[in-house]
Amino acid sequence: MSKTNPGNFFEDFSVGQVIRHATPRTVTEGDVSLYTALYGSRFAVQSSDAFARSIGYERAPLDDLLVFHIVFGKTVPDISLNAVANLGYAGCRFLVPVFPGDSLTATSEVIGLKENSNGKTGVVYVRSCGVNQHGDTVLDYVRWVMVRKKDPSTPTGHDTVPSLPAALAPDALGDAVPILDVEDFDTDLSGSPYKWDDYEVGERIDHVDGMTVEEAEHQMATRLYQNTAKVHFNQFTEGKGRFGRRLIYGGHVISLARALSFNGLSNAFHIAAINGGRHVAPLFAGETVFAWSEIVDKAALPARDDVGALRIRLYATKDAPCSAYPGKNEAGYEPSVILDTDLWLVLPR
Repeated sequence: MSKTNPGNFFEDFSVGQVIRHATPRTVTEGDVSLYTALYGSRFAVQSSDAFARSIGYERAPLDDLLVFHIVFGKTVPDISLNAVANLGYAGCRFLVPVFPGDSLTATSEVIGLKENSNGKTGVVYVRSCGVNQHGDTVLDYVRWVMVRKKDPSTPTGHDTVPSLPAALAPDALGDAVPILDVEDFDTDLSGSPYKWDDYEVGERIDHVDGMTVEEAEHQMATRLYQNTAKVHFNQFTEGKGRFGRRLIYGGHVISLARALSFNGLSNAFHIAAINGGRHVAPLFAGETVFAWSEIVDKAALPARDDVGALRIRLYATKDAPCSAYPGKNEAGYEPSVILDTDLWLVLPR
């Protein structure tokens, strides 16, 4: 028997299967610095211990997406090593803040399997959880991924698609934010005077700036999360695939769009939930990412008068500035769109 891991193929999964993932990861300040170097995120709460302490945190927490990517990376060798593409997310909740020095582990449960009509691939649905060293669940989420079959000639009969929420309710949000002293939330230092009350449903925000992705940069980011998916690293194999080159990890695009969103949403310091997300089209090195947001809902949080939540639709495009707000219409997505995400963000009131 081979001692190496070829990864799981579609036939290797079963509904109800629970997988404990290697490898435990203690997050350090070095991880935080590298994440900042890769994306340039500027949210004050995650950037400054002094700022975070002044409003009620014990110190600056990790960027929520850094936590997401680290937990996601744990799952890749077991769930998506043989993936064709990661397709989407739903019901993602950030439940406990994570700080440098915390150790994270991950588990996943298979909650759905559906073989594709071509017989070559199938979609695997999993609910994954990240847990800290105290046993606290720091986040959980559902994702679905298209995985190759080991034997395309043999049907599996799998046809189970789970029911997923369109969006999380406001009473499920805010657990990862301590009660804040909003009087000490210095908007000069945070970069914007605009708080929760200053945004309106239907408002659109062009985040203006763009970031070009380099080949080494996106691979370094993906290695930071210990994500081993072959499609991101192996030009020898991917050069023979349908694109002829390595795909950029979809989470890299999410982090780029989130960092760009600072220009217009500077005080939206916390992602409370990812209601859903879709990687509409691939991104490749050398292309430039732009982003825009639409406010689709506002919610006061139960028993909280310090913070409120904005539900936003965050779009990312490639090689297309967003002054015209490219998105989705009756005919489908406009050609430049690469990412469509539905988020709940928390802001001071």
